[in-house]
Amino acid sequence: MTHIDAGAELDPVHPIPTDVAVTGLSAAEVAERVARGEVNDVPVRSSRSTVDIVRANVFTRFNAIIGVLWVIMLFVAPVQDSLFGFVILANTAIGIVQEWRAKKTLDSLAVIGEARPTVRRDGVASEVSTSDIVLDDLIEIGPGDKAVVDGVCIEADSLEIDESLLTGEADPVLKQPGDQVMSGSFVVAGGGAFQATKVGREAYAAQLAEEASRFTLVHSELRTGISEILKYVTWMMIPAAIGLIITQLVVKDNDFKDSIARTVGGIVPMVPEGLVLLTSVAFAIGVIRLGRKQVLVQELPAIEGLARVDTVALDKTGTLTEGGMDVTELRPLQGAEEPYIRQVLGALGESDPRPNASLQAIINAYPDSDSWRCTESLPFSSARKYSGASFSEGNGESSTWLLGAPDVLLADTDPTLAETDRLNEQGLRVLLLARVSHDLDDPEVAQGARPTALVVLEQRLRPDAADTLRYFEEQNVRAKVISGDNAVSVGAVASKLGLSGTTVDARRLPADKDGMAQALDDGTVFGRVTPQQKRDMVGALQSHGHTVAMTGDGVNDVLALKDADIGVSMGSGSEATKAVAQIVLLNNSFATLPSVVAEGRRVIGNITRVATLFLVKTVYSVLLAILVVCFQVEYPFLPRHLTLLSTLTIGIPAFFLALAPNKERAKPRFVRRVMRYSIPGGVLAGLATFATYLIARHYYTGDGALDAETSAATLTLFLISMWVLAIIARPYTWWRVLLVAAMGAGFLVVLIVPWLQDFFALKLVGVTMPWIAVGIAVVAAVALEVLWRWVDRRFSA
Repeated sequence: MTHIDAGAELDPVHPIPTDVAVTGLSAAEVAERVARGEVNDVPVRSSRSTVDIVRANVFTRFNAIIGVLWVIMLFVAPVQDSLFGFVILANTAIGIVQEWRAKKTLDSLAVIGEARPTVRRDGVASEVSTSDIVLDDLIEIGPGDKAVVDGVCIEADSLEIDESLLTGEADPVLKQPGDQVMSGSFVVAGGGAFQATKVGREAYAAQLAEEASRFTLVHSELRTGISEILKYVTWMMIPAAIGLIITQLVVKDNDFKDSIARTVGGIVPMVPEGLVLLTSVAFAIGVIRLGRKQVLVQELPAIEGLARVDTVALDKTGTLTEGGMDVTELRPLQGAEEPYIRQVLGALGESDPRPNASLQAIINAYPDSDSWRCTESLPFSSARKYSGASFSEGNGESSTWLLGAPDVLLADTDPTLAETDRLNEQGLRVLLLARVSHDLDDPEVAQGARPTALVVLEQRLRPDAADTLRYFEEQNVRAKVISGDNAVSVGAVASKLGLSGTTVDARRLPADKDGMAQALDDGTVFGRVTPQQKRDMVGALQSHGHTVAMTGDGVNDVLALKDADIGVSMGSGSEATKAVAQIVLLNNSFATLPSVVAEGRRVIGNITRVATLFLVKTVYSVLLAILVVCFQVEYPFLPRHLTLLSTLTIGIPAFFLALAPNKERAKPRFVRRVMRYSIPGGVLAGLATFATYLIARHYYTGDGALDAETSAATLTLFLISMWVLAIIARPYTWWRVLLVAAMGAGFLVVLIVPWLQDFFALKLVGVTMPWIAVGIAVVAAVALEVLWRWVDRRFSA
């Protein structure tokens, strides 16, 4: 097919064959295109390939540094000094396996939540996978459907398409046959069909997705912060490592292999090798846990993002209420006869091939008698708040009707509105059936509408909505109900769910951002909100420093979901809504949201704790290297000593702490929060350890003195590191106490069992020096406790 620009006429040289335009491709034509590779092979948005996962976990800067050092140690030292390399191999394998598990979870959920467009082939319409669409396929679309490929409009029945996500143009575009349909746009009203002219990576939205929708899109303060920390660590490592190499290999006249071992022993602990791994594993396990609850996380840091949210904007329909409704009452107005009204409503239901929830309830209550013929229809639009149709009645008469919001179709002074207000106060939805004299394509069609009947609909409240709203209130997350329905009705529904606060009609909101933000801060429930207003409301809240999550399921929520910090869609929502949301609740349960918040808090809170553990080690390692250079002495440790300490005081505990429950509200400034503890903690640990080492150098003499000095220094460093772990593990639970005690017991076993003493070259000599080492560690632990409490008060974040 020739590419057709928006608004262009069909190319007369290459007309679309009539049979294709009506019946779609045949099975043979589809097979031909598949053979030529003309299929919609767009990559899955939520995942990355296994190769990418392996590459991301293996080929890292720190793995390269440690890998080189490991190879050197394998040649020059006993295997126990090379243990750190095996630990890195195990860490990398764990990271790959967990991310692969997360990938499988995401991919399987993505298939469940995937849009399945309706394609017409051989004259039969059927749903197919997005990836099964081929070039020239005829794709049927209706309200809420997203155009998944580029194409040209073939059929249009009042087809209105929103292209704002692509062009920024706020108003929907009325499409006629021959007009271009861009992938990424979505239908807001009407229906039709278009023929695919560009598929796969050639499609407009796919080109955008290639650049912008890979694996991680949402800003992650955790990942950004860790990258920043690693940058600082690298700059600290380079001069310290160079100085250590010169001191140990050139200045000190020791055994060459021993000097290399001690140099490597000084460099390896500077690398926070497990920090990135544990962050990835925490995210991956979060995805797996949420996957079990039918939550599709389309962008991983969205887990973190929802935990930082302080305002949740909720669409009422489909979020607080279930999708379905029931007609509870029909009230004729101005002497209209009920049988005739029933006939009108039945005909209106039949006139719309893709009814919304309100019209579906009317169809269920008033089936069509087939005696009326629809001559023209106006589909429902969230912006208009009404739909309509013109009929040729069975007796030869013709009439035009509108069905929609009473407060939109009637003047403010109309007495009918008083009755609708009373019904709205009970939380009921009220639609007005009105007869009009203007044509449906007249912009003033509602002018002079004659009210004929009120249709009263009851909305089904979600049984879990009240508990979820209560959870957000307890967590100091403000809920704002934003709906296109009547403000009084929405307020009554919110009140039934225990949500108190001011109810506001959005048509009276200030237009400027600051004024709107202030009104949003003051109010709780907002009715008669247009799709563009929803978007403006999200922007206004963000302008006042709020982190906003938006939940919704309808096509009128798409713009707001796209602009919100975190967009949450129901699994039953429109294709367009699910496409822009970062989180999709496939089980359609609003009650799942607290689980997502809790998972995010677990990730953020625990990684903050664990990062402190890793960086205390980095700080004291760099400081020890600097002190060794300044004092011109042997580095106090072999790699085996620090491998043992790292495993017992950081590696094993960090893994458990990173995956533990954590309900603490997420706090900003991750880097500052971590560094304010790790720098003073690391400096104190380094100074205390080096003090023990210098005292031991004066205390021990003769053969084996260096091993005794190393053992004393190791004891001090282990005890201080254990105290750091004990502080990080607070508040204590039975398993946290058990974890800290088990790590202490592990070190005690090494000191007691003879072959472990030899394996790790750890043997405490005499009584005096070991007790001095313990005394220095106790003083340092007390100082650490006081220092961290002072830091808490002085630099609270």
